[in-house]
Amino acid sequence: MSKNLDPGETIPDFELPDENGGLHRLSELQGDNVLVLHLSRGEHCPRERQFHRELLPFHEWCAVAFTEVVSILPNELHDVYRLKISTGANWTFLSDEALAVQRHFDINEYTDTHHDYATVPHTLILSPGRKIEKVYVGYWFWGRPTIHQLWADLGDIHMRIKADFDPTTPEARAAWEADRMAAAGGLRWGPDEHPTAE
Repeated sequence: MSKNLDPGETIPDFELPDENGGLHRLSELQGDNVLVLHLSRGEHCPRERQFHRELLPFHEWCAVAFTEVVSILPNELHDVYRLKISTGANWTFLSDEALAVQRHFDINEYTDTHHDYATVPHTLILSPGRKIEKVYVGYWFWGRPTIHQLWADLGDIHMRIKADFDPTTPEARAAWEADRMAAAGGLRWGPDEHPTAE
């Protein structure tokens, strides 16, 4: 039975190696952005290759949308590299060969009697601070999110966490002007865009 996957929970700051052995913390990879974190079944699964190919155009959108993507596999480094290169993905892939992530969430795929390391696939959307916003369970392929579902989810999240999601509101304008005033050392910006003393 899965655990620690309820919306609102904060996931641990796992530190795992990429396909080259370089260690990364999730907090480092996420920064101040929203993170789409895919917990993969494993390199052996053709559905994983297909799903990662579907994410290719989505990752291009993320580059201009303050959003990060990370995939975690229950495989050794070589197999992590094999999945990454076979799909053409260029976001960060991490190895959870010791299955620390899988154990934390209790998502071992017990129905797979041929691959005892297999993980029940999950796609998590995390707001800044690794806070769970939404969880998709991809045991069946149709349980995985489409890139358009992710777009809708991310729009809803950013609308909630970004005060200037709609910069035309009075509140957003006031906050922007307050930030400019603070940056100018307490000076107020006049109509000619030059700071003037209060």
